[in-house]
Amino acid sequence: MRSVTLDELVTLLDDGSAVLVEALSVAAYQAGHLPGAVNVPGPLSVDLAVALVPRRSESVVVYCSGPGCGRSTLTARAFEHLGYSDVRVYPGGKAEWAEAGLPLTSRDPVTGR
Repeated sequence: MRSVTLDELVTLLDDGSAVLVEALSVAAYQAGHLPGAVNVPGPLSVDLAVALVPRRSESVVVYCSGPGCGRSTLTARAFEHLGYSDVRVYPGGKAEWAEAGLPLTSRDPVTGR
C-alpha cells in the first residue's frame, strides 16, 4: 500500500476522487475528524466496507491520529484483503492536518449533526 502526503491528500479531497476513512474510535471521530471522512472505529467487516465504499475500484485513504498510530495501516490492510485495489494511508493523520491549520469537523457526514 502507498502512503500520501498532506498535499496529495488535499488534492484528492478537492477532486473528490477518494473516500477518506478515519480509523479511530467513535468518540475520537465525533470530537473532530477531517472533513468528509467516514469512521471505521474497530475491525473492518465486509458489510461495513461495502456500506462505506461500495466499489472496490474506488480510491480509499485511511488515516488515524498521526505517525505513532498504527490503526490506519491495519484498516488499510483490511480493505486490501477485501479486494480494494487502490488503498492508501495518510500517516500524518489528524496531528499533521491540524498543525497545517486545516479544519477538523465534528459534524457527522451521515446525520449532519
